[in-house]
Amino acid sequence: MKITARDIPPRAAWALEQAGVHPLLARLYAARGVRDKDELDEGLNRLLPPTGLKGIGAAATLLADAIAQDLRLCVVADYDCDGATACAVAVRGLRLLGAKHVDYLVPDRVTDGYGLTPPIARRVKERGADMLITVDNGIASVEGVAEARAQGLQVLVTDHHLPGPELPAADAMVNPNQPGCSFESKALAGVGVMFYVLMELRSELRRRGVFDTASQPKLDPLLTLVALGTVADVVRLDANNRRLVAQGLRRIRAGAMPAGVAALFTAAGRKAPAATTFDFGFALGPRINAAGRLADMTLGIECLLADDAGRASDLAGQLDAINRERREIEGGMREQAMLMAENLFDESEDPPPAISVFDPDFHEGVVGIVASRIKDKLHRPTFVFAASSAPGKEHELKGSGRSIPGFHLRDALDLVAKRHPGVLLKFGGHAMAAGCTVAEESFETFEQALAQVAQEWLDASTLTRRIETDGPLAPEYCRADLVDTLHREVWGQGFAPPTFSEEVQVLSQRLVGEAKNHLSLKLMHQGNPVDAIWFGHTEQLPARVLLAFRLDVNEWRGERKVQFLVEGAEL
Repeated sequence: MKITARDIPPRAAWALEQAGVHPLLARLYAARGVRDKDELDEGLNRLLPPTGLKGIGAAATLLADAIAQDLRLCVVADYDCDGATACAVAVRGLRLLGAKHVDYLVPDRVTDGYGLTPPIARRVKERGADMLITVDNGIASVEGVAEARAQGLQVLVTDHHLPGPELPAADAMVNPNQPGCSFESKALAGVGVMFYVLMELRSELRRRGVFDTASQPKLDPLLTLVALGTVADVVRLDANNRRLVAQGLRRIRAGAMPAGVAALFTAAGRKAPAATTFDFGFALGPRINAAGRLADMTLGIECLLADDAGRASDLAGQLDAINRERREIEGGMREQAMLMAENLFDESEDPPPAISVFDPDFHEGVVGIVASRIKDKLHRPTFVFAASSAPGKEHELKGSGRSIPGFHLRDALDLVAKRHPGVLLKFGGHAMAAGCTVAEESFETFEQALAQVAQEWLDASTLTRRIETDGPLAPEYCRADLVDTLHREVWGQGFAPPTFSEEVQVLSQRLVGEAKNHLSLKLMHQGNPVDAIWFGHTEQLPARVLLAFRLDVNEWRGERKVQFLVEGAEL
């Protein structure tokens, strides 16, 4: 492991500090590319205008006409948190703007697979819909859109995924990553795309005289869902996404949120008045995702749509129970998969350049989480496969992959498909996460082919785990109130939470936890004693060591003390 410090442009840090930004925050922001205080303006008026999205005018016209004609709309969602929040935003927003008949359908992970398929298009038609609206999917659903159109449905595709070689023939399509779209934020999540469509629809209805600026419905309440889906989908938090997330957090902290979101905070044991992006990514998001992994994402969407506190509490409780079951399944699978991965190489050897594992007993709902755990530990692109549970697909394996910086997973799958035609029955995804389906007899071919691509694309430097930090922490910043300030900021993918690094003295260390699998430390940091903990680490540290750590506050008997959360050590 190599611990490195980010470059901090001194002029940018100085300019931010002169503009009134706290010296520590100025340094952190400058290291993340912020050059001007205006970039930190979280106001709604600073959001990129909807008109920059290709196809959004046509989408707004299509929806406005549908509302005027009292057509029946059906939203086809995805079964992850981004898809669920996008669906809830679509349903809530369209109803706010006057649509009287808004239904939704979410595919089943096992029986339907991902995206708008021809059978789903037919089910939408059978429900009596006139228009089909995809959220967080559809850009690759060429056959599904064609079937929907053949069924007489109007089709609006809203998505953010990368397109394939052929685009679907939808009536309108909004996706910042479609060819010819000049929208600056290519990192917009699916829920963000749908929110933008609603903003443009409201403008179109205003132009038609349906309402004026004073009487128009407020879309602001939807920002809590936009923020949750954006963080949970781990999209890059560029300036526009940070504004969307900040606006959502602001409303949640003020108590202005749907009953379902409030109930999820309670079920997760988190405090909404002190909400952070961490809560979205590690508390609320996993509980919604659990429904799509083990049960039916309808449960998650209904929770987000609930306005009655009692019903919301009941649904959030069910999601919490499913998430506990997910953790149990994941725990057993993770141990087995990690053992299989570590058996691919000897202790004296480095891991192979890419890792693929499969076991007939693996649960397809949690393969992505397990792949992420292996990737984190071994620092290799990793795919975990499970046997498909779909009827008639028993000899197919569904795989979910997670990658490391410098290895574009979807592009790697594309190259595997070109080199070995027929091996990949289906694939798609992003740079850091992707999915694919292979026949069981093709697993070894896939394993070898992916490893070959990784061998060609990755070098020793890329295969070395690196922790990028913000360098040393001045002792005057080691304060609980300042840690609270840091936690309130918007951090996440592409705008990393503050991590510091320096050499410290280890005064004492011991293993804690029921399984004795966490290392509790007492350190001497720049002449001051401080407590630290390294979760999931059991190996003892030397008397002096270079640590990478984040800051947290430990509360005990009314006293709040700064604690280091160790991320890694350079030994």
